Amino acid sequence: MLNPFFQNGTNSEQGLIQSLVNEQLRMYGVEVYYMPRKYITKYKVIKEAIQSEFDNAYPIEAYVDNYEGYGGQGTLLSKFGIQEQDDLTLIISRERFENYITPLTKNLPNIELATRPKEGDIIYFPLGDRLFEIKYVEHEQPFYQLQKNYVYQLRCELFRYEDEVLDTGVETIDDEIEQIGYIQTLTLVGSGVTATGTASTCASGSVQQISILNMGGGYTSLPKVAFSSAPSGGVTAVGFASLSYDYVGCDGKSGKVVSINLTNAGCGYTVAPLITIQGGNGSGAIATAGITTRMSVQTITITNAGSGYTFGPSITMSDPPSGQAGAGIGTISAAGIVTAAYITNSGFGYTEAPTITFQGPGVGTDLGGSFIYNEIITGSISSTTARVKEWDAVTNKLEISIVSGEFQVGENVTGEESGAKFMIFDTKTDDLVTPYADNDNIETEADAIIDFSERNPFGMP
Repeated sequence: MLNPFFQNGTNSEQGLIQSLVNEQLRMYGVEVYYMPRKYITKYKVIKEAIQSEFDNAYPIEAYVDNYEGYGGQGTLLSKFGIQEQDDLTLIISRERFENYITPLTKNLPNIELATRPKEGDIIYFPLGDRLFEIKYVEHEQPFYQLQKNYVYQLRCELFRYEDEVLDTGVETIDDEIEQIGYIQTLTLVGSGVTATGTASTCASGSVQQISILNMGGGYTSLPKVAFSSAPSGGVTAVGFASLSYDYVGCDGKSGKVVSINLTNAGCGYTVAPLITIQGGNGSGAIATAGITTRMSVQTITITNAGSGYTFGPSITMSDPPSGQAGAGIGTISAAGIVTAAYITNSGFGYTEAPTITFQGPGVGTDLGGSFIYNEIITGSISSTTARVKEWDAVTNKLEISIVSGEFQVGENVTGEESGAKFMIFDTKTDDLVTPYADNDNIETEADAIIDFSERNPFGMP
């Protein structure tokens, strides 16, 4: 039996060493943040965590053991690109962890071990503004001084993101993975507001309507449309061509001219102007114009661009006392607002400027709000869920990650926390944000070079 007169480790002696250790860590240490991993979903067979979250961060002092710099292999250039393989060894106080962090984490859901630091948890290291994952916890060094251990040694590696949710509420931490991982982009539209506009008129000599005599073909971009000049004192008409790729002979990459719409119907023409269609890598399109000798609409000015549009609205004009009412069509931006108004028929017989009416956007008035970073959004039809990465309220573009399913154009998405609700106008599955997630873009470019549609271009087995 041990000599009872020499205990070699009384509570007071052990407490003194622990107090000295705590004091040294506070004097020479660095304040880091300890973030426990919450295991949301695991594969039971191989016990692999497939969904985890970090939504709590606790500051604690730590001594940097490898004080001369990061350990590990440093920065490597491999066939997979540039890889950072830095290691970091930190020493923290047992007593501080057990008295401060354990009481705050032991009752949290999905925390598997709260009594000590555990492998898989994350450390935020402020000196390098980096995240490190704990790979091993050494709890027996120094080895039982006065029959007790006083510190934990945390051997950490640079954190490699795998769709974990990081939402601690500490901005300097959360922004570490804000644009990391595979990101999709949704273009949304909010509450529908009908656009408005006004018309200006020409007393005589405007282009009333344009007829397409030959649609031509091979156009890969919009050709330029030119009108012969109006007589002295008049205004030359201005118009733009519209293409369609749905006709026989179109291969999806080249189209035909189906219409020419006017931004300015011109004024003062005494004979119908000649129309020239050039450029766009195509040829053969021919069009003629007719003019009117009575008052007609010359231009349409947008006074309110509206919102919530998912299609180009038609434009109607009030009837003249005698003659024919004009008509037009609008174009919209990706944000669902009307950006331009074109005249398809300038009408004739007006005695004053007609009233302009835009077609309504056709979406509900209950849409709107502002999405919150990292909240879950859900599609109303597909039930697809995703996490919000970034929301741009000006362009109505929503960047999302950790997508479980496929969102559908036309369905509404609702934020779980914010209650924000918008309709999807367009989806981009290619990652337009993360510079290293270019697999989809590479595949798209490769498809344009090698055709796999009919057979294997490398030879059949």
